Amino acid sequence: MGSIRVDFEGSAGERLAARLDMPVGGAPLAYALFAHCFTCSKNLNAVVHIARALNRARIAVLRFDFTGLGDSEGDFADTNFSSNVADLVAAARYLEEAYEAPSILIGHSFGGAAGLRAASEIPSVRAVATIAAPADPGHVAHLIASSRDEIEARGEADVVIAGRRFTIRKQFLDDLQAARMEESIAGLGCALLIFHSPVDSIVGIENAEQIYRAARHPKSFISLDRADHLLADSDDSVYVGAMLAAWAAKYIDAAPEAAEEESDREKSVVVRTGPKGYRTEILAAGHPLVADEPVSVGGSDTGPNPWGLLLAALGACTTITLRMYADRKEWPLEGIQVALRHQRIPAATGGASGAGGGVVDEIEQVVALEGSLDEAQLARLCEIAARCPVHRTLERGANIMTVPSGDPGSCGPAS
Repeated sequence: MGSIRVDFEGSAGERLAARLDMPVGGAPLAYALFAHCFTCSKNLNAVVHIARALNRARIAVLRFDFTGLGDSEGDFADTNFSSNVADLVAAARYLEEAYEAPSILIGHSFGGAAGLRAASEIPSVRAVATIAAPADPGHVAHLIASSRDEIEARGEADVVIAGRRFTIRKQFLDDLQAARMEESIAGLGCALLIFHSPVDSIVGIENAEQIYRAARHPKSFISLDRADHLLADSDDSVYVGAMLAAWAAKYIDAAPEAAEEESDREKSVVVRTGPKGYRTEILAAGHPLVADEPVSVGGSDTGPNPWGLLLAALGACTTITLRMYADRKEWPLEGIQVALRHQRIPAATGGASGAGGGVVDEIEQVVALEGSLDEAQLARLCEIAARCPVHRTLERGANIMTVPSGDPGSCGPAS
C-alpha cells in the first residue's frame, strides 16, 4: 500500500492531514505515531527517513501535521503545547479505531516533549523515543523572546521562525509556563530512548540529561555526534531510524494476524517503488532489503541496483550449495568467496548463443575455496559450484508470467 493519505479529527474538531507509511508486504507487526518538531511538518526529510527505517522493520508509521500546520486545518495562533498533546491523543485514537492502537510514540524536538506528556494518556504505548527534545516545553519561548513584550502588551504578535511568519498569542506563553514535565517523565511507565546531539545549538544536550535523570528504567541514550537539531544530514536521520527500529523490536508484540504461514513466507517476495526516485523497498521471505540506482543515473545509491541483486542471488546460491555439499561429505571446507561481474558484450564475440546479432549478457564468476582440500575434493566442489539452482535457472531461462491481482490498476495479460 505504501504511503497512504489519511485525515482525522483533531482535538479542536479540525481535520488533521496525515500520511500512514505501511511496510512492504503483509500486515505490520506494530504501529508507531510520530510527532514533528515546532512549526515543522510531517514531510520533513528526517521524519520520512525515520519512517522508512521503521517500515523496513515492518512497523507502520502515522505522521501528521499538528493543527494549523502543513496540510492540516485550523489556526496555528489558537494552538499551544496542551493542544499538541491533545492532537497526539486524537491521532492515537484514530489509529486504534481505523487500524491498530500505537505501541510506539516518537517525538522530535517540541513534538518529543508532547510525546512524553501524551504517553500516559495512550494506554497502548509501550515505548517512547525522543529526538532533540527539550526537558521543558517552555524552552521554545526563546524562539520568540524578541516579541515577548509585544505579546504581553497586545496579547499577540507576529514572529518569524525558520523564515516563516506565525502569530503567537499570550495563551501560548501561559500554557508553556503551566507545563510541568518532570512528573510526566517520571511516571512514563514504559521504555524510553533519548536521541540528542552534543552540538545541538537549538536544544542543548543538557535537556537530554534532565530527561534521562527524571525517567525511570528501562531508559537509554544515544548520542548523535555532530548532528544538527533538524537532522538535516540524511545520514543522521537514517542512523536514527535504524537504531530506533532495532530498539523498538524489543518492546512490540506481533499481532496474531501479522504472522504469516512459514511456507508462504519462504516463497514470498514483495517489491515497492515510491512516487519519485528509484529507491525500492523489498520484503523477501520476511527480510527487508533495499534496491536503488547509482547517482550517475538519477538514483540515490541507497542500495544495489537490480543487476547487483541478481549477482548477489547467484553468488549466495553458489556458496550455500557448496557449504551444504561439503557439510554432507564432511569435507574440511573452511570458507567460500565468490566474486561476480556482469557485462553485456556484442553478440559477435558471444559464441553460438549470440547468433542473430545484438548483445549477450555475460556473468563472470570467480570462486575461491579455503581449507585443507585435496585435488579430488577441490575438483568436485568446482563442479558443484556450477550446479546451484540459481545458476541452472539463469542458464536455461525461466517463464515469467505477470498475472492480475484483482485490485484496480493491477497488470495482467491483455484480454
